[in-house]
Amino acid sequence: MSQATAIVTGASQGIGQATAIRLANDFGAIVLVARSREHLQNTASTIEALGAKALIIDIDLGERASAKIVVEQALTTFGRIDALLNIAGAVPQVDLFEMTDEQWDLGMALKLHGARRLTIEAWDALRTAGGSVVFTSGNSAIFPKAPYAAVGTINAAIVALAKAFADRGTVDGVQVNSVLPGPVLTGRRRSYLEHWAPLHNMTVTEAMERFPREAGIARYGQPEEIAELMAFLVSPAARWMTGSMLRMDGGEVKSL
Repeated sequence: MSQATAIVTGASQGIGQATAIRLANDFGAIVLVARSREHLQNTASTIEALGAKALIIDIDLGERASAKIVVEQALTTFGRIDALLNIAGAVPQVDLFEMTDEQWDLGMALKLHGARRLTIEAWDALRTAGGSVVFTSGNSAIFPKAPYAAVGTINAAIVALAKAFADRGTVDGVQVNSVLPGPVLTGRRRSYLEHWAPLHNMTVTEAMERFPREAGIARYGQPEEIAELMAFLVSPAARWMTGSMLRMDGGEVKSL
């Protein structure tokens, strides 16, 4: 018998992992997509302990053929796709005048184009299920800065892409929204601070304490907090919400 199924990309760590685990409370099956099989296995073990089924697909969504493989395996194993959460993707934080064409292309390949291709590939199944899609952007979409221009630019493109899919979704019965997280304390952010701190003559602990103050927030966000928002967006309670961009950043962006 078919069961409600969610695909979560970037499920090996950080927000993606937290979201996949949170959704195990609401979906009978979770398709876990990322490049690291070892880390996906850790996520799968937690999900299965919660009573849901897990399918591991270790693949690089930056490759053009990957989207079709993911959707085919999901449908072959579980028979349906009810939700797609596009979370995978990290963009290099390189200055506007230093970033190369190759770095721009790599930044867009996974987070933008990987999500775009996967959503298109899964669309028919989502339409059949009356399903939901979430794109992950970032609050830098609202205030692009020269030191990390690609992050803001690609995140803004993701918001626009999500709205375009939402426009089609109102006809096809597929709900589409985007989430714009702020400074979330993931392993990737810790690694960034470990690199950034010595360049600014401070310890990692000092850097971690300084950043929230400079950002005007009380603390870092936690992956589990973003996961709760993701879970709400693909729940029946949020069904009338579509085409929206939801920012969750502890108040870092002060805007209407």
